[in-house]
Amino acid sequence: MERILVFILVILYFISTEVACNGYTHINNNVQSEQKALIDFKSGLTDPNNRLSSWKGNNYCYWHGIGCENGTGFVVSINLRNPYPIENDIPYPLENEYGNQSYMNLSGVICPSLIKLKYLKYLDLSFNSFKAIPIPQFFGSMKNLIYLNLSHCGFIGEIPSNLGNLSNLQYLDFSSKYTYHNDFGYSSDLFIKNIEWMTSLVSLKHLSANNVNLSMVGSQWIEVLNKLPMLIELHLDECDLFGSIPSPSFVNFTSLSVIVISSNRFNFIFPEWLLNVSSLVSIDMSWNILHGRIPLGLGELPNLQHLDLFGNYLEGDISQLLRKSWKRIEFLHLSENDLHGSIPSSIGNFCNLQYLDLSDNNLNGSLPDIINGTETCNSKSPLPNLRELYLEYNQLMGKLPNWLSELKHLEKLHLSHNQLQGSIPSSIGNFSNLQYLDLSSIPNLIGNLSNLYSLNLQNNQLSGTLTEQHFWKLSNLESLYIDSNSFRFDVSSNWTPPFQLKYLSMGSCHIGPAFPAWIQSQKDLQYLDLSNASISSSIPNWFWNISSNLRYLILSHNKLQGQLPNSNIGEFLPNLYFLSFSDNGIIGTIPDSIGHLTSLQVIDFSSNNLIGSIPSTINNCSSLNVLDLGNNNLSGMIPKSLDQLQLLKSLHLNHNKLSGELPSSLRNLIGLDILDLSYNNLSGQIPAWIGTAFPNLVILNLRSNMFSGRLPSLLSNLSSLHVLDLAQNNLMGEIPVTLVELNAMAQDHNMSISSLYDNRSTSGYEERLIVITKGLILEYSRTLSLVVSIDLSDNNLSGEFPEGITKLFGLVFLNLSMNHIIGRIPESISKLRQLSSLDLSSNKLFGFIPSSMSLLSSLGYLNLSNNNFSDKIPFIGQMSTFTESAFAGNPNLCGAPLVIKCHDEGTDKSVEDKIDSGFVDQWFYLSIGLGFAVGILVPYFVLAMRRSWCDAYFDFVDKIVKWLLFRKIVTYARNHAQRK
Repeated sequence: MERILVFILVILYFISTEVACNGYTHINNNVQSEQKALIDFKSGLTDPNNRLSSWKGNNYCYWHGIGCENGTGFVVSINLRNPYPIENDIPYPLENEYGNQSYMNLSGVICPSLIKLKYLKYLDLSFNSFKAIPIPQFFGSMKNLIYLNLSHCGFIGEIPSNLGNLSNLQYLDFSSKYTYHNDFGYSSDLFIKNIEWMTSLVSLKHLSANNVNLSMVGSQWIEVLNKLPMLIELHLDECDLFGSIPSPSFVNFTSLSVIVISSNRFNFIFPEWLLNVSSLVSIDMSWNILHGRIPLGLGELPNLQHLDLFGNYLEGDISQLLRKSWKRIEFLHLSENDLHGSIPSSIGNFCNLQYLDLSDNNLNGSLPDIINGTETCNSKSPLPNLRELYLEYNQLMGKLPNWLSELKHLEKLHLSHNQLQGSIPSSIGNFSNLQYLDLSSIPNLIGNLSNLYSLNLQNNQLSGTLTEQHFWKLSNLESLYIDSNSFRFDVSSNWTPPFQLKYLSMGSCHIGPAFPAWIQSQKDLQYLDLSNASISSSIPNWFWNISSNLRYLILSHNKLQGQLPNSNIGEFLPNLYFLSFSDNGIIGTIPDSIGHLTSLQVIDFSSNNLIGSIPSTINNCSSLNVLDLGNNNLSGMIPKSLDQLQLLKSLHLNHNKLSGELPSSLRNLIGLDILDLSYNNLSGQIPAWIGTAFPNLVILNLRSNMFSGRLPSLLSNLSSLHVLDLAQNNLMGEIPVTLVELNAMAQDHNMSISSLYDNRSTSGYEERLIVITKGLILEYSRTLSLVVSIDLSDNNLSGEFPEGITKLFGLVFLNLSMNHIIGRIPESISKLRQLSSLDLSSNKLFGFIPSSMSLLSSLGYLNLSNNNFSDKIPFIGQMSTFTESAFAGNPNLCGAPLVIKCHDEGTDKSVEDKIDSGFVDQWFYLSIGLGFAVGILVPYFVLAMRRSWCDAYFDFVDKIVKWLLFRKIVTYARNHAQRK
């Protein structure tokens, strides 16, 4: 018995040893396979910041981003999400506003070795830079995946349909990083042609496809996604979806909690079928083209917490809409729609509301004096959780109610651009949490708002005096915007504010006459606007060392005195990119130290009393977009070194005393939009290279110089040109026929000059141009894009009137006066339907004035004086609006409005009368003939149709005739008897 037991134990020992060894070998083989797959995956990646430096050695479960299953060592998760993602080209977090960021991007190729990770459930590669490669097809073979995040990776092409094989997938995000605009809307580097494959993702709970082009899918997306019964969150922001949002045949979104379909092109009514999805917590349909009424049923959705319908065309009565229960609503954004009505007192019942934006609608009436909610919300104050309230840009009237001051947690309040009256309740100073205030007036007790970091009163019509009391506790204030008002700033000269501002805008406020000394204490300033502030002193020396962070400096439209500093201001203001001293009384020269401000993008010293030459050091400002030195007394030649300003778009050197020829080096400024050198003493010929060097040139103004020679035909290459002003020079020869090729002027409805108003650092600079037209000197700025003009007046140009100009259908102003142009005005001039001003005076034009000019309905100014026109003026249509002065100096012209009558005016009148009378006679006789024929033929045809009618008619006629004969016989017999 003992031998049998020993034998069994021996057998069991060998069996257990074999099993254990084989199991260890199996696990060891899996470990090696998993490790090799990860190493192969790493080999395809580019890792400039060594994020994967820990990927070495055998213990891969401890490698960065790798997660393993306990006990087996199988890789179940890979998380290589960029820890410092760049969203919308803005890195986060930032070390400083422009500082050095660690992007930590992985790039390269994704090795298919990941397929060997059989137990992988979680894969996150988001916010890396796999640019210009498609999403790998093999991802569709990783069937154990539960979580897949490929968002913002820079993938391109069609999203592979075999991702539909991932039936276990619960989270899928392939949102695109790059979206751009085209003529039809949005476009993306990622797209889906057929979305049907998503029906296989039966376990999917979260789907994000933001910025993916779904325009080819049509309305199919609703029916497909409706087949995913477990779907909880749906994010389709900026997917170029359009049309309607059709109701699915059977609403199966039983679990749907979040739907985001914002920034698309849905042009339909609000999809009311969503009111049947009671599980909805968040709805975002902002930035679409939805119209019609907002369904009142939204307020009855039991779980709705977040509703964003901002930026549509939806209508509704706000008093009805807000009377619904909205039991759990926390975020309600309905701005920029067409809502009307007054805000009801029932709004106080929104106990959970934290954010309310009803701005930019048509709300009217006054705010309710009392609102409900103190009992409903079990709180001593209404709207106990409200933190942000936006009601600006409506038509609200009346006084501000006291309950506003009871909103204890309010952080941001916007009420500007309404018709509110009266004083602001003094209790508003009790807003202990208020951080941002945008009002239409300002009470003294606002100085109590110790948490306020931004105060915005700009662009109102406010007046009054601001004192130290308004700011005495605002120690956290960083932004103060009170520009475009009429405030008077009254503080003592030794006042030291309690705050350190970053943004200060006080344009159009009365601050002067002395330069405000308290600004010296503001050491963190980044933006400073003291324009039109009634300052008439000189700029103090301390000012140039105010803040090394200063980027935006505007002191224009004052009466500043003195000179610009000769010190190295670049050392004190190294980050300055916008500098404007325009329209002041600055004297002296432009210092050479201007070249040390190497970050400058805008220099505007226009309308001062600067003298001397343009310093050559200005070429060191290599980032310069705008250089405006116009309206000064600068002399000398244009520096050749300006060609180093490769980013220059706008160059204004007008109204100075510059001389010499145009330096050929200017041809290197290929990005120029505007070149204004008018009113100088420049000479020589207009170089032909102007026509080829500046493909984007919109305005070319060389007016009032001493240029000579012929007009270069290559000017026709300026396909973007809107304004060509070469007046008051010594140009000669014929006007080139090639001007017809100025394509931008040939647009019937002229395009806007978008390049002048890009959203860049130059946005604070307003382009302006002096145009002499209609006998007036006009300055255009904000409406500059409407100006399309050719002015070649006051030269020595000759040859015939260039008929090709009549093909420039967008022309608004045309001035060829004071030249030696001959020939006739072509009939085709009527094609210039946009023409507002036409001056052809003081030339040698002859022949009759085309009658087609009467069709120029936009023409408001006409001058054809001092030419050799003849015959009668076509005084009809638009031509009848001009006076005698428009035609004076043409001895052979006659007719209105001139006092000279044409020789045949009387004859013409008699002939016209004769023609008119003959015309009447012809109609008279024609009508008689027609009446006679109708009177004969109509009875004939009627009687011919019915035999019985005919017999009856002639029987009646016979009786009448017999009766008349009988009467005649009787009368004759009586008369004969009497004679006897």
